Amino acid sequence: MTDDTARAADILKTHRDSIDRLDAILVYTLAERFAHTQAVGALKAEHALPPSDPSREARQVERLEHLAKDSGLDPEFATKFLQFIIQEVIHHHKKHQT
Repeated sequence: MTDDTARAADILKTHRDSIDRLDAILVYTLAERFAHTQAVGALKAEHALPPSDPSREARQVERLEHLAKDSGLDPEFATKFLQFIIQEVIHHHKKHQT
């Protein structure tokens, strides 16, 4: 292995270690987020509130698009990701309704 190849392997390992750490952060962050949305779903069910709030969802999408732009993340990707999460949350809220 040449010095150049060894250096590239070290850099690759550093990037992969960071990716693994960030993946763990994403999973734990999503778990915390879903714990809060589960509590919201239970509260909505208890008070006969609808499982979705389209105006809040639209504000959240707009907010996330701005955050994505500010951070250099593709806003379209961020929006799709948030919409996926919102649909999952609504699905869970509907389960509380029954």
